This record gives sequence, structure tokens and C-alpha cells, in this order.
Amino acid sequence: MTRALFVCCGKRFTAVTVSGHATQTARAGEDIVCAAVSSAVYLTANTITDVLGADAAISMRDGFFSLKLRQQNAEAQNLLKGLALHLRQLSEQYPEQVAVKLIQLSYSEVCSNA
Repeated sequence: MTRALFVCCGKRFTAVTVSGHATQTARAGEDIVCAAVSSAVYLTANTITDVLGADAAISMRDGFFSLKLRQQNAEAQNLLKGLALHLRQLSEQYPEQVAVKLIQLSYSEVCSNA
């Protein structure tokens, strides 16, 4: 299963982590759900960092992706909102393969740095 975790401070997205694979039975390159998730995640990350030039920390390895915004950027916010919407819709279509969770942070010292 692919799990997406979005972290928010107030109404601002600060980070997203995506881990796992949508299915363990398909051969690499043949799982359309996993491909849809990966494509959406990479498009979002590349647009945030390379097109918008937003300051973000990114970590990737097989079955794992993490993006953390180091400073606020309104356009990056919209992209992360769009990614969250897209992944939620995939999770509705494929509930056995994709799960999305939103964590709301309320600690002022944590949120003030995001």
C-alpha cells in the first residue's frame, strides 16, 4: 500500500511524505496506481523546486519520498493542496492501494519555522 502523509501548520502545508508501493503483485513498471502516485509526486516536487525555485528539502529512495518546505511559498502551497486532492481521489478509487492522512500541527514553535 502507498501511504501519503501531509503535515500542516494551520492552513499551511509544510511537508509531505509518501511511502510504500500501491501493490506488491505487479512487476515494476506495470502498476498503474503506483505510477500515477509517483508521477504526481515527482511533478509536484519538480515544479516546486525547479520551476518555482522554492526552498525545499527532498529525500528519495525506492518506495519513499519526502518534501519539506523550508520557507513559505504561496504557489508551492497550491501545488501541495493539488497533490493532496489528487492523492485523496486516487485513495477513493483504490482504497486498498492508496491511503492519505493529514496531520495538523499546533505547536507554535514548530509552525513558526515552517
